[in-house]
Amino acid sequence: MAKILSDLNNTIIAGIVLAVVLALILVGWHDLAMTLDTGWWSFLFRWLHVISGVMWIGLLWYFNFVQIPNMPNIPAEQKPAISKVIAPSALFWFRWGAMSTIVTGLIVAWINGYIGDAILIGLAGGGAKMSAIGIGMWLGAIMWFNVWFIIWPKQQIALGMVDADDAAKVAAGRTAMLFSRTNTMLSIPMLYAMVSAQNLF
Repeated sequence: MAKILSDLNNTIIAGIVLAVVLALILVGWHDLAMTLDTGWWSFLFRWLHVISGVMWIGLLWYFNFVQIPNMPNIPAEQKPAISKVIAPSALFWFRWGAMSTIVTGLIVAWINGYIGDAILIGLAGGGAKMSAIGIGMWLGAIMWFNVWFIIWPKQQIALGMVDADDAAKVAAGRTAMLFSRTNTMLSIPMLYAMVSAQNLF
């Protein structure tokens, strides 16, 4: 067991194997017919959407609840461990978690036939559920845009991945922080919209 848990790749593979085993047990236990129909593909991409969202929002909240508030408390000689090692790795998973979340979310909406209604936030039909999903999608799209086109480019400057003077690094870091905080703020109503669409309407 230690061999599996000591290597992240092995841990992820083990998690996938356990999920497959769980699926097979549930299918056998309840004598369900497992067919690769539209419902199955919708479920698969919704599951991937949730996993991706957990990665994305989890890292967003890590940055805003843990890393940013504690950076002033870290001695100057220790800060390169964060800025040169931890932050670049976290930002990799952060931005690709955002990309995977939006792509899988759009696939779910397309498979289920409500992508148009959701984009129009339910104004063309679909009622409260489509309004909630649509608002959640638009908030998620704004957050995704912020990640890829503002936060990530500014973080590259702030972390010294792109040549810039000290003043530009400070300004870029502040801009990245403000847009990261914007995404943290938007994540709360976005999650409300998505969960309410599945549970209230």
